[in-house]
Amino acid sequence: MAALLADDTPVVLGNAQFALSFAMDEPGAMLLLVAAILWIAAGAYAATGLRGTVNAGSFVVCWLMTLTGCVGVFLAADLVGFYFLLAVLSVGASGLVLQGGTAEALRASAVYLGLALIAEAFLLAGLVMLAMATPDGSLLIRDAAAAIPASPWRDLTLMLLVVGLGMKAGLVPLHFWMPLAYGAAPIPAAAVMSGAVVKASALALIRFLPFDIALPDFGLPLTTIGLFGAFYGVVIGIMQSQPKIVLAYSSVSQMGFLVAVIGMGLANGDASATQAASFYAAHHLLAKGALFLAVGVIATTGRRRLWLMLLPAAILALAIGGLPLTGGALAKLAVKPVLGEGLVELLATLSAIGTTLLMLHFLHRLAASAAPDPSASAPWGIALPWLLMFVAALVVPWTLYLVTGIGTWADVLQPAILWAALWPILIGAGLALGLWRWGRYLPRVPEGDIVVVGQPAMRVIVQWGDALEQMEGVLRQWPVAGLSLLTLILILGGVMFNGH
Repeated sequence: MAALLADDTPVVLGNAQFALSFAMDEPGAMLLLVAAILWIAAGAYAATGLRGTVNAGSFVVCWLMTLTGCVGVFLAADLVGFYFLLAVLSVGASGLVLQGGTAEALRASAVYLGLALIAEAFLLAGLVMLAMATPDGSLLIRDAAAAIPASPWRDLTLMLLVVGLGMKAGLVPLHFWMPLAYGAAPIPAAAVMSGAVVKASALALIRFLPFDIALPDFGLPLTTIGLFGAFYGVVIGIMQSQPKIVLAYSSVSQMGFLVAVIGMGLANGDASATQAASFYAAHHLLAKGALFLAVGVIATTGRRRLWLMLLPAAILALAIGGLPLTGGALAKLAVKPVLGEGLVELLATLSAIGTTLLMLHFLHRLAASAAPDPSASAPWGIALPWLLMFVAALVVPWTLYLVTGIGTWADVLQPAILWAALWPILIGAGLALGLWRWGRYLPRVPEGDIVVVGQPAMRVIVQWGDALEQMEGVLRQWPVAGLSLLTLILILGGVMFNGH
């Protein structure tokens, strides 16, 4: 298993003129393991759906490009390789969204790519500043992260990294690409994007941020934004009717909570946050990827066989809320020491209640999407990969939890721990009953929510996409990047000066 073979020793590929470094640290190994499972299952699912289609070739090209970028980012050990592979990932993922073949897919793909380019512009500036502060000219990520605390540009570097990676993680208010992209993409593409692709940004935050010193000025605002996103995703999600869109807003919520965990680790200088956040991300990757595959399975299953497929989906959905003895309960137990006690702990508990409410709403909408033919059954070509993902989402988190030393059986089986995981589920279930009874009175928010209000601005973003792509090639030249960065520093400095 990848997690057992974690070794931070870089492997260099290339020559003296151009070389890339790769390594398998524990966070990367953990995510690589679960991502590989999802990519295999979703690939088998996609192979069934692509048979006889005319656009199979373009789908495969985009799929392989996204897969290459995803695996590459998980393994990248230097700044250049990370940025290059992240760009490959973004272009491939936007192509996967485009495979939906609708006007909505075209729009979602353009929005995704435009925001990705803007995020990568911020990220590029941050990476350049990292390289400038790294001693001996090292481009290794671990050396760059270690140099941040002593960097004279520490605050600006962190701001650029957090803004760039936060956009790609779907932090509110720049989250709207998630429901647009996941809703328009084919089901296997949405599964890998919501499960594996979005975790690249979380892994980058884990690798780049300095957790060996306390930085509350950055950590606490990051936690606040993350927790706001966790609740925002729930509130908007319960107003949606399409299962894929509900899952997309669940991803907005869960990525917000994950960033809140990272923020608390940064605020307190807690190095254990890297392992806890990685484990939380690994469970979400498996469960959310499996639930997206379930959408397609249920849509081809009639009422007579519905419960056979709906029961596994219900277990995984409640696991995201923290159902006892599931991977979700283990994930929440793992991040509990990082979140600490007090207000953040209370908000985390309320978030679990909200997540349960949202996932039960998803199950309600999922059941309503069953095939009209009562005797219909899902083809084994899509049902079997989905069931394999269900098993993996149950077994792999337990294996990682015990093997990596995050916790023990005794920790999980304590009655107090079991009850602490169960009662938020029960309250969320009670709220779900009320939602099913009176939910029709809620307003219907269109997918993408704030993007509808900001349509003029989004048209500008899409138009800027081509220009930013051309600028990106120029900015990769180090002298130009340095000059551009100096200009950016002067502008930001002037803004902050005038603000004070």
